[in-house]
Amino acid sequence: MKIHSSLSDLLNSSIYGLIKDAFGIAVKNPQLAASIMRMLNHQKKNEKLRQHWMEKGVQVPPFMIVSVTSQCNLRCAGCYEKAHARAAQPNMSTERLTSLLNEARDLGVTFVLIAGGEPLTRKDLLPILCGFPELIFPVFTNGVLIDDATLALFEKNPHLVPILSLEGQTCETDSRRGKGMYDRVLETIAALHQRQIFFGTSITITQSNYDLVTSPSYIQQLIKSGCSAFFFVEYIPVESGTENWILTEEQNKKLHSILDSYRKKYPALFIGFPGDEEQFGGCLSAGRGFVHISAGGNVEPCPFAPYSDVSIESQSLADALQSELLRKIRDNQEELHETKGGCALWEKREWVRSLLG
Repeated sequence: MKIHSSLSDLLNSSIYGLIKDAFGIAVKNPQLAASIMRMLNHQKKNEKLRQHWMEKGVQVPPFMIVSVTSQCNLRCAGCYEKAHARAAQPNMSTERLTSLLNEARDLGVTFVLIAGGEPLTRKDLLPILCGFPELIFPVFTNGVLIDDATLALFEKNPHLVPILSLEGQTCETDSRRGKGMYDRVLETIAALHQRQIFFGTSITITQSNYDLVTSPSYIQQLIKSGCSAFFFVEYIPVESGTENWILTEEQNKKLHSILDSYRKKYPALFIGFPGDEEQFGGCLSAGRGFVHISAGGNVEPCPFAPYSDVSIESQSLADALQSELLRKIRDNQEELHETKGGCALWEKREWVRSLLG
């Protein structure tokens, strides 16, 4: 329990720091700043809730990733969802998604990262999320489906944070996401900025776009356009033939220090995944820091490890978090320490699969 408590303290401290930094960025927007202060108060309550459940033997992570649909309006090269080719399952119903968020809130989850497919292909999604101001929802989207009605919902509900996908500039983004996508994302960015909506970008960082997307000029350009959060996601070669996309060892080592320097230099949040997990003693999957719920309701250790032994379609979230697979991964963290960088679970996927028995 001492190890878990130490990790819990680190995570809580990190969350407080993240929310306080967001407040500092948004201080000139009174409505947004007030919303962020409410988020900080919710986090204090969530910390106590998670401790309460831990004492009952339920490891509740502060972060939960929910892939709300497998559908997408684009066909991006190297797509994780497409490459995993999970067995066909219907998406969670409106009712089950709503009840899942109720359970997450009552267990003390703070952040629910919304992913897909393309989340905004679900027309019921944002109205559901609007009903949970106690939770913070980074919504990872390609940005194409953000229209005036969607902008209005984001503007009225600051706990919904659009995170737009970019790969760099025109060449890098269009080559992966389709012709004209970079310009369309820039149009959405301009609309978000005009309405003073707090938003960010998710950059899949590869060997080829590394120099561009980590350059000061690129970061400054996006900050000037209103971007307040940067998620740098190291590419994981889930699709055969993309192994040469992954960062070199030298790039991987430099990335952490670059992001750390930018946190001190620029008025924005900088988050690296999975690189930032090092400060927490390694991989945070399987409920140590986060857990993944697939579009069909399977409870998985991570989006990059599509293996599951439980589903929220047949049991509560609290029961599902006590999954045997999740427990085995948490209890054998030493298996995930020695990696070449990037995602430890992906590198050790055969070991993870073997835990299913």
